[in-house]
Amino acid sequence: MPSQLPAPDGVEVQESPTAGAWGEWNPTEDSARPVRGKHRVARQRGGLARSSTVLGVGVIAAVGAGGIATAQGRPQVAISIPSLGDLTGSDDAAGEGAGHAGDGSANGIVRGGAEGAHQGFDAGAGQERRASGFDAGEVLRHRILQQAESQQDAAAATARAEAERTAQQAAAEEAKQKQAATEEAARAKAEAKAKAEEEAKAKAAAAQQRSADAGPAASGPSGSTAATTGGYALPTSAYTLTSHYGDAGSMWSSGMHTGLDFAAPTGTPVKAVHDGKIISAGWSGSYGYRIVLQLSDGTEVWYCHLSSMSVTSGTVSTGETIGRVGATGNVTGPHLHLEVRTDGATRDPLAWLQGKGLNV
Repeated sequence: MPSQLPAPDGVEVQESPTAGAWGEWNPTEDSARPVRGKHRVARQRGGLARSSTVLGVGVIAAVGAGGIATAQGRPQVAISIPSLGDLTGSDDAAGEGAGHAGDGSANGIVRGGAEGAHQGFDAGAGQERRASGFDAGEVLRHRILQQAESQQDAAAATARAEAERTAQQAAAEEAKQKQAATEEAARAKAEAKAKAEEEAKAKAAAAQQRSADAGPAASGPSGSTAATTGGYALPTSAYTLTSHYGDAGSMWSSGMHTGLDFAAPTGTPVKAVHDGKIISAGWSGSYGYRIVLQLSDGTEVWYCHLSSMSVTSGTVSTGETIGRVGATGNVTGPHLHLEVRTDGATRDPLAWLQGKGLNV
């Protein structure tokens, strides 16, 4: 039904179209396509562009509705379009739009509106793309920051785990060292205790042996007692004299024998010939284990090739056991090698013992 309102200034009022006037029209993609070329509507600025967009969309919708109504056998709809100048408030803009419209017909206005709508769509699409690009860049930056923070957190966690592992290893190593030190101290203490006990047993056995050996000396090969007048005693018992002082031979470094050898079984007690002080006891090369007994007049009596030493220091009494016969050092069999030295020079032990009243 036609509008009863008066038409605005500058707009032609068309009569109600009939099917015979326009014929049957259905809008298609080609007929609704925006007009290009010399009739293209210039891009509007500011509010005019937005108004053209709205106007173009409205015109297209109205024309489409009229065509659809005609196609369905319904009466065509008259379209009243307001002046562009009234919408924009600018006479220049209205004139420019009217010039592009050509003869001012509804077809020209439709084309201008469609072009304006297309321009508006392009502007909106550009803004949307810029917004989408900004949003995509912001999302990418946010993801990069998140990834960097995740990597930093992972590195910090790895460093903490490594520090904890190192601390645990150091604590375990320290505990292990402390345990080893404790065990070593306990072992050393046990060894010292065992050694002290062993030394105490050895001293006790030596004391018992000295007590057992105290008394009259055993008889020599002739059956006479070892103890004699003057407080001297033979150095051992149950012996056989083998090598004498002055015997020559290559087995002695000096070319001659410097002492008297008392051959006896290993372990036979060796006694102090007189009261005196032990000034040396230990290993002495070719002499083997040796004890040096110094008498009160300075005479030294050497007991050599011993298997063991019962007394290694201090004073001893006549007849006291100080060691055992053995075969240590440069020997051919177990025996006691006895040397007597005065002022560092050797002398004949047999003559010296006999001079003390002993029956050797």
